[in-house]
Amino acid sequence: MADKQHEQNPSLKDPDLYEDLRRQGHSKGKAAAISNAQANPDMEPSKKGGKAPAYEDWTKDELYDRAQELDIEGRSGMSKDELIEALRNN
Repeated sequence: MADKQHEQNPSLKDPDLYEDLRRQGHSKGKAAAISNAQANPDMEPSKKGGKAPAYEDWTKDELYDRAQELDIEGRSGMSKDELIEALRNN
């Protein structure tokens, strides 16, 4: 199946890992991002990311803008806490 997926999407750097992540329940986008990051020797996806402030420190407008970037459905009716939860689960 990984070969079929790779034929459909040649941008996948590690189609086997992508398929494993999809079976674990990750979204297509998240599985692709993780598999491509781990296949790239210049990236270190297992290390902790930057020093971005916690979502609780963001304004509701900032959270909404980020949810819009990620195309999270239902964002316009969400409270700040709901936006935080949606962003963390995306």
